[in-house]
Amino acid sequence: MASVVVAAVQAGSVLFDTPATVAKAEHFIREAASGGARLVVLPEAFIGGYPKGVDFGVTVGSRSAEGRDLFRRYREAAIAVPGPETARLAELSAQLAVDVVVGVIERDGGTLYCTALFFTATDGLTAKHRKLLPTAAERYLWGQGDGSTMPAVQTEYAVLGAAICWENYLPLFRQSMYAKGIDIWCAPTVDDRDQWQATMRHIALEGRCFVISANQYLIRADLPPDVHPIQGGTPDTILINGGSTIISPLGDILAPPARTTETVLLAELDLSDRDRSFLDFDPVGHYSRPDIFTLTTNESPQHTVRKAD
Repeated sequence: MASVVVAAVQAGSVLFDTPATVAKAEHFIREAASGGARLVVLPEAFIGGYPKGVDFGVTVGSRSAEGRDLFRRYREAAIAVPGPETARLAELSAQLAVDVVVGVIERDGGTLYCTALFFTATDGLTAKHRKLLPTAAERYLWGQGDGSTMPAVQTEYAVLGAAICWENYLPLFRQSMYAKGIDIWCAPTVDDRDQWQATMRHIALEGRCFVISANQYLIRADLPPDVHPIQGGTPDTILINGGSTIISPLGDILAPPARTTETVLLAELDLSDRDRSFLDFDPVGHYSRPDIFTLTTNESPQHTVRKAD
């Protein structure tokens, strides 16, 4: 396949309302498919939600009863993997003949994980990647992933991988994924800073891969009335301001960053551009200097494997 159309969905969760959010995901996946997309990437924590600006009653050395109850609601909004929500997405993927990468909050026993799920049109739920290191206050909400969920997903047109938000700043994680031959680097995120754009272009150039960064666009109205983010209380207060983008292996912007709206970004990828990019740089080949540097990756599970009910 010489080219493929891909999509970055920029939209916000309906926080604490998983059925409504899954319906919203379906709406945008259908919109992307109608635009010709073969691969659709949705933002970090889209299903389950990213509660930006909410503190859950946590301060150093102290937790509040109100915060614990809010966490209960957040945990109820998380999903089991596999579960009914993943079955619905797998069915949609097959029906539309599209592959989907979507950020979710995964519930596994008493622990939540920020996870990227891979669905292919042929095989349904194919793989998952758990965020290796939650950032700052995310650490009291989510557990850490390990090396057992760092997939490289082979499709008929490309090899897909994912790094979630600030995982993209982990140099050794990036190198481990480059070594797996990632053609299309999926970056579900909630980082709406201008600096994020430099990171995405750098990874495209460093990894000689296409980058699809899908970010949320979230406003105060998407939160329940009794949840109070620090950013403000008016319904149109912007909590996460997008910035989704699609970039080529030589750092060219194929879909410019979108702001202040929910949208679907589409781009046609010339897959031969990856081959062209290797003329002068290959991060795991002639530019890797294996005589000097080595990297060892532990891909064994480090968490308790729970028995099925």
